[in-house]
Amino acid sequence: MPTNTLDLPVELTLRRAKPGDLPTVLTLLAEAAKWLNAAGVHQWPDGGFPAARIEPLIEQGTMYLLDDGSDPVPAATMALDGHADPEFWTRNDRPGDALYVHKLAVSRAYSGQGLGEVLLDWAAGRAAEEGRRWLRLDCAKDNPRLQAYYRRFGFRHVRTVDLPHRASGALFERPARGAGYGRALDIDAHKELIRA
Repeated sequence: MPTNTLDLPVELTLRRAKPGDLPTVLTLLAEAAKWLNAAGVHQWPDGGFPAARIEPLIEQGTMYLLDDGSDPVPAATMALDGHADPEFWTRNDRPGDALYVHKLAVSRAYSGQGLGEVLLDWAAGRAAEEGRRWLRLDCAKDNPRLQAYYRRFGFRHVRTVDLPHRASGALFERPARGAGYGRALDIDAHKELIRA
């Protein structure tokens, strides 16, 4: 299996979150929300998400964890599903043509090591595998740094939907494709490993 160029001290496995993982997912999302809010980005609720928002993602099998199986907090988490937020994506966007990334968070202990890029590449490959044309996401309207991050990894800005009750609303998409992520995550064998 190809290895990646990430300089990680451990081997990480991408797997579907199980009901028992709820506390660790909530901890990681709360850590990310705290960091975002401290940086002046108010996309996620201060203190993280309530369990009622995350439990359905785990039950549906759309929440993933990247971990080494021993650390109490995973290296990263992400939800990937076909749910197009109806406040953002319209019928003209052909919502069924895409998979959507939600709740992507990397632990501060692993920040700056390329895990977000690896997960986005994996998600684009997954979308292609399901016959979708696009990988889509929404992010904070007032976070140019995060928007630039997504642009660096092949996303194009579709539009910004400015709803007063939503901090998010900058819509991005990139083509779904299987090439490019194999160095990190081997989904063909469904042996989703990142090796140091």
